[in-house]
Amino acid sequence: MKIGVIQLCSKLEPVHNLKIISDFIKDAVSQNIKYLFLPECFYSMGDGITQTPYLVDPLKKNEHYQEIRSLAVQNKIFLLGGSAASILNGSVVNRAYNFTPNGDELNHYDKINLFSCELGSETRKKIIREADLYTAGSTHSVVVANELKIGLSICFDIRFPLMYQKYRSCGANLVTISSAFTVPSGMAHWHTLVRARAIENQLFVVAPAQWGVHNDKMKTYGHSLIVDPWGEILADAKDGEKLITAEIDFGRIGEVRSAIKMDGV
Repeated sequence: MKIGVIQLCSKLEPVHNLKIISDFIKDAVSQNIKYLFLPECFYSMGDGITQTPYLVDPLKKNEHYQEIRSLAVQNKIFLLGGSAASILNGSVVNRAYNFTPNGDELNHYDKINLFSCELGSETRKKIIREADLYTAGSTHSVVVANELKIGLSICFDIRFPLMYQKYRSCGANLVTISSAFTVPSGMAHWHTLVRARAIENQLFVVAPAQWGVHNDKMKTYGHSLIVDPWGEILADAKDGEKLITAEIDFGRIGEVRSAIKMDGV
C-alpha cells in the first residue's frame, strides 16, 4: 500500500492553505495514492497567542467543515489525521478530522495533551500554552480505513508513550502524529520521539508536520516522517512544503514482532 504525507507551511488564511493542499492532493492522486495524511492546524495556523477566527464547526457543518470535506470528495481520496481548530458547544478543541472518498466522516480525535513550553533565554523567552486557546480532549480514537487501523494523536501527545501502547493493544497497525513542532524542540527531540513510538509499539508511524515561518511568532521544524515498525525511516520531508510517499507492507509488523517479542505490551 502506498501512502502520502503533505508537509505544509500553513498561514492564517484558509484560502491560501487550501490551494496548496489541493495541488499536492492532485499530485498524490496522479501517483495512485488512496490514503493521504495532513499535519496539525493545516486549515488555519494562528500565532500561538490569539485563536484563529476560522473555526470549523462539526455540529453545524459550517463552510470550513465543508471545505475540508470537499478535499476528500473532489479527489476521491481518504484524508486522514490532520487537525483544525474547531468550535464545540462553546469550547474550542484541536480536532483531527478523517474523511472517506465519499465524504463520510470517520472517527475524530480531540487533542488530549496540550502543549506548554518556555523556550529561550530569560530576555528572549518564548512562551506557548495551548490551554489558553484550547480545551483538552479526553478520549483516544481509532479510525478504520480499509486495511488501515489508525490510532490518532496530535503533536505534544508524542511525549506520552502510554497513549501509543493503548493503540497497539486496540489492534492499531499505524499511528498518526500530526504536528507543528517548534524548531528548538524539533531539532533536539523529533526524530528520536517518532522512531521511539514506532519501535516501542512495533507498528508504523506517520508523522505529518508543519514547516517554516508561518507568521512573526510561529516557526516550525518540518521533517514529516514515515517510520516502519523496526524504526527505519521510510521517508523524511526535511525542509520545504512537499508531498512524501512510502510503500507500507503490513507484513513487516509480524516480522518485527516475531523477531522481538513484546507480547506483554
